[in-house]
Amino acid sequence: MKTNRYARLLILITASWVMMLPSCDRQQIAELKGNRADSLIFAAGSARDYDRMMALTDSFEVTGDISVADANRWRGSYYYHHDMFRMAEICYRKVLECDIKTEQDQLSYNKSVRRLSELLLIKGDYEGALKIAIPAFAQMEKTGVGSDLDYAILLNNIGCCQLNLGRYQEADKSFMTARDHYAVRWQTDSASRSFQEAIQGTIYTCSAYLKMHRYKESTYWIEHLKMLIDLFSEKPDAQVNHLDEFIGRYEMMRAIALQGQNKPKEAQEAFKRFKKTEFSKTDDGRISANDYLVKAKRFNEAADNYRSLDSVLLSLGKEPSLDNIQLYLLPKYWANTRAGRIDSASVVADRIFQVLDHAITEQKNSSMAELATIYNTNEKEAEIARQRQNISRIQFISLLASLGLIVIFLLIYMIVKHKAAQHLEEAHAKLEDAHAQLQTAYDQLETTTKAKERIESELRIARDIQNSMVPHVFQHRDDLDMFASMTPAKEVGGDLYDYLLQDDTLYFCVGDVSGKGVPASLFMAQAIRLFRTLSTQRLMPAEIIAYLNRALTENNEQGMFITMFLGLIDLKSGRLDFCNAGHNPPVCGIQGNYQFMSMEPNVPIGLWQDVDFIGEHADNIKGKMLLLYTDGLNEAENQQQQQFGEEHLLDILNHSDFHGAEEVVTLLDGEIVKHRNGAEPNDDLTMLSIFFK
Repeated sequence: MKTNRYARLLILITASWVMMLPSCDRQQIAELKGNRADSLIFAAGSARDYDRMMALTDSFEVTGDISVADANRWRGSYYYHHDMFRMAEICYRKVLECDIKTEQDQLSYNKSVRRLSELLLIKGDYEGALKIAIPAFAQMEKTGVGSDLDYAILLNNIGCCQLNLGRYQEADKSFMTARDHYAVRWQTDSASRSFQEAIQGTIYTCSAYLKMHRYKESTYWIEHLKMLIDLFSEKPDAQVNHLDEFIGRYEMMRAIALQGQNKPKEAQEAFKRFKKTEFSKTDDGRISANDYLVKAKRFNEAADNYRSLDSVLLSLGKEPSLDNIQLYLLPKYWANTRAGRIDSASVVADRIFQVLDHAITEQKNSSMAELATIYNTNEKEAEIARQRQNISRIQFISLLASLGLIVIFLLIYMIVKHKAAQHLEEAHAKLEDAHAQLQTAYDQLETTTKAKERIESELRIARDIQNSMVPHVFQHRDDLDMFASMTPAKEVGGDLYDYLLQDDTLYFCVGDVSGKGVPASLFMAQAIRLFRTLSTQRLMPAEIIAYLNRALTENNEQGMFITMFLGLIDLKSGRLDFCNAGHNPPVCGIQGNYQFMSMEPNVPIGLWQDVDFIGEHADNIKGKMLLLYTDGLNEAENQQQQQFGEEHLLDILNHSDFHGAEEVVTLLDGEIVKHRNGAEPNDDLTMLSIFFK
């Protein structure tokens, strides 16, 4: 016990001498301590011992060996490597809020901005990423603190955001500047690592241009990638598996770019070279190959690639999450649809909706828990700050007391020091307890943070699913021209349209589900699936409407319903059979003489089980245009809540010159935007135009 007391006394005397050193010496010692602390944290992270990395970060922040900016940078890294991206984003934003005082703080700032801009880019928040990345780049240039890799990665992120926002010239400049920083790095470092970094960055750039269908611009970067791969292959320490993957990705991106530039033969040759790589035989390679196969309209091969998807996901231990819907199941559905494998596509669609419905329920249940966890986390962070302040105050008092007591009397000093040590031990015990509580809160927040990330992507995935279920390719014949558009008021909506062309028979429909959002989109998906199935049986419109009504009224506890106009045209005779279930009457006629069709309104679908729907017909509509729409057109409101109106619709059609179905839809879209004059859409808007020549 005495030995321990004297050891503490020696430490305290040493600290007193440090307090009496000139200020420049204290600063040097603080920098040495900071560098040593960062080195220990970095070593733990390099060894992937992230729990130790977090513990060291918390400990060094409390003792003042690292700054608040440095601590939050390492915490962000911890959450990033645990795929807790929401918590990582919070920590990186805290670094940006700190006062940057030292070069080490600037380095932490650079790393945090890189990661944060990457996270925002992945989320699709391009404006938000630019708001933090562009000022950060300017600050890095001003201070001169930052590696060429920091500059290159940050510029790559900026370029991708600018490209997605349509700022193409700015994006080109950002990518070129990033290329120059990568070049400085591999020209001054002979190891293969620097080439690997440049290759990965260039692949990132190529993918960004291909994603935006900028095929000509992508050609330069694809050839630049080939040059880097050739240099990488000459390095003695270059790994063969990395070289094979880089070559595979190069040939695949080249095939997509050539196909996009309408050079199918050259694209096919590039794809053949891709197939010779080992990378093409991996799961990642097979999924990547579908980007080209779909672009080349080789839908059957794409669908075959996805055939073993379920077994692949099972072998990888992947649960059917929202991310896996977006990455795997949705492309699988799309490929089977384009390949004409309707039964397979229907099975995939059912699975998607099962997973999506379960995820929506889970997200709603976790929202309140997430708020509570965030509140508790803030409380624990405040407790750490209070404990740190208490420790600093106690240490300061102890040091002042020690200086006076050493001069007066050693015994009195030892008594005071003993009491101060007791207080310090108590404070340390409280701090450890607070840290334990904070760790528990972080563990609880991990689950809710992942849930929130899934709910943020839920609507985006639902929108993609809904958009993929309505046709975007319209079959053209000499006697028929069709075009349609669907614009949800929210992320997803309840409008629908579809058609089925068999020989000389055309089935078509437009509908509007009550309500908006995800429930309406699910109801809409069920209606489209039934329409496609029943249309293949060559039933009359009234029969199809009646069957839809019986199917959708079952277990309809929410009381949802659909208004729908469903028609059947005999392209030989020009006869139009139709049934209107409570929907807006279509516009029909010839240039300068368009009128609303007169018809039986019937009741909407889904309200009552046993309803007789009246079907009607028109003998011949050859040479006429037929426009179907939802009430998002005639009831569109401007900022004064004035509606677009049916009379205004007829006036526009009768006094406009157009020669095709797409021109009609484009014209009305522009008129609606002009009428709203900046007002937000108040309802979903769908239009289907048919020219029967």
